[in-house]
Amino acid sequence: MNILQICNKIPYAPQDGGSIAMNMLTEGLIAQGTTVHVLAMSTPKQSVKETDIDATYKSKTAFQSVFIDTSVRPLAAFINLFTGTSYNISRFYSKAFEVALIEKLKSYPYDVIQLESLWVTMYLDVIRKHSKAKVVLRSHNVEYLIWERLANACSNPIKKVYLNMLASRLKSYELSMLNNYDAIASITDVDAAIYEKVGCQLPMITIPFGIEIEKYQVNKSGIERPSLFHIGAMDWQPNMEAIQWFLKAIWPEVSRNLPDLKLYLAGRNMSPDLKSLQLKNVVVVGEVENATSFMNSKSMMIVPLLSGGGMRVKIVEGLALGKTIISTSIGAEGIAYENKKNILIANTISEFTAAIASCIEDEAYCDGIGTNGRTLAETTYNNSYICSKLSEFYKTLLRK
Repeated sequence: MNILQICNKIPYAPQDGGSIAMNMLTEGLIAQGTTVHVLAMSTPKQSVKETDIDATYKSKTAFQSVFIDTSVRPLAAFINLFTGTSYNISRFYSKAFEVALIEKLKSYPYDVIQLESLWVTMYLDVIRKHSKAKVVLRSHNVEYLIWERLANACSNPIKKVYLNMLASRLKSYELSMLNNYDAIASITDVDAAIYEKVGCQLPMITIPFGIEIEKYQVNKSGIERPSLFHIGAMDWQPNMEAIQWFLKAIWPEVSRNLPDLKLYLAGRNMSPDLKSLQLKNVVVVGEVENATSFMNSKSMMIVPLLSGGGMRVKIVEGLALGKTIISTSIGAEGIAYENKKNILIANTISEFTAAIASCIEDEAYCDGIGTNGRTLAETTYNNSYICSKLSEFYKTLLRK
């Protein structure tokens, strides 16, 4: 079976949740004996020199990237207001990428074209014109839902109107495309249920984020107890919104009750406001060289998301490393968790402060949550099993 994986960002070397999720499917499907080629967009947010990409990876995936300037431009955004189209989607179109895609389709007999996220779906007509392959949307999120949640959480009335408009246009596009693929591989059962509810009639399968569990070794030798941390790409709006809420609404109360507790903020593309932040016991780490080592060095992970969708890759990695994770329901959406067994759910200020306090007061309880989380990662998010399941789904699809 031959697969062309079309990515909206460079998946190697994986630096954030999206690129990690893409790369795990690449590696897992290749391990199943499948040929996987990768065509990726290189963007200002994630531009990687091809000379820096591992030669073995480039060879086995026939890797190719095309630079697309997806920057948000005020004038283009203003002009878009009068077009009725989705500005979120239009930023990802490039004639150069289209040409590269056509060359790929003409040069190799692909059986399946795997579209990584909604952002690359505007090339569907080109694919249909130049290939008879089955086209599968690998849905990382129900995208319009993220923007609806961002709009609902926004307190600025002018910005709220604009976000609602973006959400509405994105929803129109996303739903108009829904039955144009041959199948959808959703990252969560929650997202699959939403697609079905809004009229999806295609074959669907839930393929969560998987990990190579042996690469996540729990190491408590240098752990800082107690300590809180958040890690995630800070150019993703829901992450920024989450940390702003936590620092403003929750951290003052936590800090008053636990004056020696430190909070570490890690991740790529920290905003200037966060970089210059001066709050007692809040350490802005920024991008870390080794995320696993960083996570192993801290005891409790927070995921205070108020918006977003899909599945948080960092939660799965935290589970694998035996971290005690305190998350909102939205943050943990799509994870097969049991509250107070392998994760702690907190949706309000009082629930967050209580969860943090209970973990600090009872170290054994805290460790037990983390141990159960590791078990969940081992049994549910094994990448080999997940990719085997996807491979069989594709074989069934090709027989139709």
